[in-house]
Amino acid sequence: MGLYFEDLQEGQVFPTPARTVTEADLVNFAGVSGDFNPIHTDAEYAKGSPFGARVAHGLLVLAMLTGLRQRTGIFEGTLIAWMEIRAYRFLRPVFIGDTIRGETEILEKRPTSKPDRGVVVQRVQVFNQRGEVVQEGELVTLVRRRHG
Repeated sequence: MGLYFEDLQEGQVFPTPARTVTEADLVNFAGVSGDFNPIHTDAEYAKGSPFGARVAHGLLVLAMLTGLRQRTGIFEGTLIAWMEIRAYRFLRPVFIGDTIRGETEILEKRPTSKPDRGVVVQRVQVFNQRGEVVQEGELVTLVRRRHG
């Protein structure tokens, strides 16, 4: 079981495992999302772009972050719902072959009017293999309380 609202403290940081972004990830996400923009799917087109190569969809990287967070088990069975994504920024491109990892920092927590849950604001960052921040923002979530 994951951490409950009461277990979380402001300032706690939880790192995720890492994973490499593959060609299959990009192709599968394009198929699921319907986003076949040539910057993602056309190598020749992408060579002439400011990036010089195909880049992963920003939302693919965000989706990967959610999976990496899930693998930590921190919110396993205790995360009720996402409520909001705040000030999310896509800072650097992620390329096929890049290895990404995430970090979650607990920024704020507050009880709700319902005794079985609380609101937790988390700062999330995604890093590439060079330690550069490629994405960051805040997630506002509902988390189960231990006693409610």
